[in-house]
Amino acid sequence: MTSKLEQLRSMTTVVADTGDIEAVARLKPVDCTTNPSIVLKAIGSPIFADQFKEAVAWGKSRNGGSDAVVAAVADRLAISVGAALAAIVPGRVSTEVDADLSFDTEASIAKAHAIIAAYKERGIERDRILIKLASTWEGIKAAEVLQTEGIDCNLTLLFSHAQAVACADAKAFLISPFVGRILDWHKKATGQEYTAETDPGVVSVRSIYNYYKANGISTIVMGASFRNVGEIEALAGCDRLTIAPNLLDELDKAEGKLERKLSPEKFEPVKPIAMDEKTFRWMLNEDQMATEKLSDGIRLFAKDLHALRDLVAKELQLAAA
Repeated sequence: MTSKLEQLRSMTTVVADTGDIEAVARLKPVDCTTNPSIVLKAIGSPIFADQFKEAVAWGKSRNGGSDAVVAAVADRLAISVGAALAAIVPGRVSTEVDADLSFDTEASIAKAHAIIAAYKERGIERDRILIKLASTWEGIKAAEVLQTEGIDCNLTLLFSHAQAVACADAKAFLISPFVGRILDWHKKATGQEYTAETDPGVVSVRSIYNYYKANGISTIVMGASFRNVGEIEALAGCDRLTIAPNLLDELDKAEGKLERKLSPEKFEPVKPIAMDEKTFRWMLNEDQMATEKLSDGIRLFAKDLHALRDLVAKELQLAAA
């Protein structure tokens, strides 16, 4: 019998949640997702040493204030990681709009345009890229505009049904509902342990998937943020799943039959929800877990973005000495 990873590939598009080039080459996912945390980790590896030096040298030649130059070099490094991944996966690479723009629609659109332009300079067209935006109201509205321009978006940090409905209304190409972070919150809040079937993160993604399929919504559901293979197995059949290399390796070594849990032909009828900004903000506010985890996720990504910029600033100072 084939491994559980190979069985999963037969029913779900497998995506790697990493900037680890060697792991991607070994595990052969269709797509890759990145975020500021992944980029920060990736550029610390020897594989990206030359790209780091190139970006710093490029930054030395830039005009403008020091903060602007540092931000530009950090952006260049994020594109370097994405370009390296795009060279080895057949599908798409997700690249994140700065977390500190999560509540600014116009600035998010402008940053998305800059990301697409930067990839094009390296010969990578927009159909290979997904723009990642936080699933705030402002991020969702930015995605709505970008989608009309033919720029496909991945709405991330998604923890609630309200966010999923608003993303569908915006015709987002893909959403990344988180699983593990929802589980983390509930375990801390209740002190309980959960099985794969009762896992609140799994239950959330299944509910979103059902809502989309029942209402003929074409937005792709890509479960993300897994803590264990049990969560992944409980979502087998989901459109896509983005998985860290250690869990991909575990699935690759696992034997036994993998049961399909989700199918686009099997859903419970559910009425569509009329969503506007007032409804969105109220529903999100009423969901304590989603409100806290969305805010926390933005802060964590912003922290790693600033850590990347601090690292770049130090290197630029050393280069100028």
